[in-house]
Amino acid sequence: MRNMRIGVISDVHANLPALEAALDFLRAARVDEILCLGDVVGYGPHPNEVIERLRAEKIPTTLGGHDLKVAYPSLGATGGEEKEASLAWTREQLTPENLVFLKQLPPFLKLDTPYGRLRAFHGHPEDPERRFPLEEAEEILARLRARLVLAGGRHVPILKRYAGVVLMDPGSVGLSLSGEPGADVAILNVSKDKVSARTFKLPYEFGRTAFDLKAWGLPDRIAEVIQRGAL
Repeated sequence: MRNMRIGVISDVHANLPALEAALDFLRAARVDEILCLGDVVGYGPHPNEVIERLRAEKIPTTLGGHDLKVAYPSLGATGGEEKEASLAWTREQLTPENLVFLKQLPPFLKLDTPYGRLRAFHGHPEDPERRFPLEEAEEILARLRARLVLAGGRHVPILKRYAGVVLMDPGSVGLSLSGEPGADVAILNVSKDKVSARTFKLPYEFGRTAFDLKAWGLPDRIAEVIQRGAL
């Protein structure tokens, strides 16, 4: 199997300008595949536009916790006031086709690479609403039986290695909490013998997203977090 370049994005959170910047960058970098690790919607003002871009580009995408709650409101509220208001608004905005898209998202993605099997998901492998517990990483990775594991949901890029297994969270495209504003993306260079990974912070039009948040009456705090890159 030939070497691969894999682009990885996560936590778009209905932020179209951020997604556009991320996909344009990864296409220009000539990656062989782009994977999205979920939380496509929630918080941001562009749920339909983001889903339609992912659908148009046929980007494999996993189910995130926000996607789950939008698709299945009967699961009940588990977040704060801002989160629940955002989820309710998103449900009202989604077209029937885009709601079906969320309901059909798989909990896992699998990909064969030169380095070995890749498994990708959002949060915890058993629950997209839980964060991946780094203190239990070795035990979880042993159960997954993969050499490359991609787990979205932290909103901060992470790269760790455990006895030959690579664990990565690429950060967040649309709601980064890394302390610097911008869209987080990652590129993995995968060969038979090794995996090298690099994360990037991409500028985009924060003002466009902030304007649309305000226009739709969504919480001001979301725009503040996007423009600061921090809570």
